[in-house]
Amino acid sequence: MPKRAPMTDPGDTPLRIIPLGGVGEIGKNMYVVEYGDDIVVIDCGLMFPDEEMFGIDLVIPDITYLRERKANVKAFLITHAHEDHVGGLPYILPNFPGVPVYASTLARGLLGIKIKEHKLTSNPLLPLDPGDEMEIGPFTAIPFRVGHSIPDAMGIALRTPVGTIVHTGDFKFDHTPVDGKLSDFAIIAKLGAEGVICLLSDSTRAESPGYTPSERTVGEAFKEIIEPLSGRVIIATFASNFARIMQVIVAASQFDRKVAVVGR
Repeated sequence: MPKRAPMTDPGDTPLRIIPLGGVGEIGKNMYVVEYGDDIVVIDCGLMFPDEEMFGIDLVIPDITYLRERKANVKAFLITHAHEDHVGGLPYILPNFPGVPVYASTLARGLLGIKIKEHKLTSNPLLPLDPGDEMEIGPFTAIPFRVGHSIPDAMGIALRTPVGTIVHTGDFKFDHTPVDGKLSDFAIIAKLGAEGVICLLSDSTRAESPGYTPSERTVGEAFKEIIEPLSGRVIIATFASNFARIMQVIVAASQFDRKVAVVGR
């Protein structure tokens, strides 16, 4: 029986996947994918300092490798708008004038504010939403929806001349998400059936046994906590966790309480 032919003949050109941050740590997520003279970068985050980093406000990835190949960088692809995935952009983009940044709808909205604050004008901020398919040099980027604590989070499948890479972005498989937008299991299954040469999976504590309850359970907990109380209730959350903020407001409304929002 004849052997099955490879998908492509890449010749002597290697595919390189180089993490500049985010492996084995929470923060400064940044992956370089390089084929020949073309590079795409997935995410560009920062990390907040620990208590031993005196006088340090933010930690950003070491981009020496990219600076040495700056003419080859074709695009930055953003999975979602959390700081550990986009916070490094204002400090790193000035090294790559003209290189576009692709992101989903909410991420573009939040990044637009960040870019304006830092007076960055040379890097176009362009749409890349679930369902799109975009060619960048030898790569084809295919974003797909995943569940996370911020809306419009995506994974990105990157077709390359030697096979498909899947970067999940941050994800949580929630079958009853508050916003009703499920992870796109159909695309994930299709990619798996076609064959993936490298899976870059990013889900905090995924190595722990068991599962995390749906975000919807938090809304019920808010109601149970608020109902018997007569005084003020203070709830802390990430500002980007819109689903949780919405559940707070729904619970407050049910018990005729006023809501005041404090924070950036």
